[in-house]
Amino acid sequence: MPVWLQSEGAWIALGVSALFIIAGVVMHRVIKKVLQTPRPEESQKHE
Repeated sequence: MPVWLQSEGAWIALGVSALFIIAGVVMHRVIKKVLQTPRPEESQKHE
């Protein structure tokens, strides 16, 4: 194992980085899905 992976801080940093990457991918997919859905048709406005 490399020297820089022998400390706990390195593993914590890698875990947090991986968590942010996964959260970014999930958010990207959700936002893309929301933007691709068709607009709901507007109902008649009451005057």
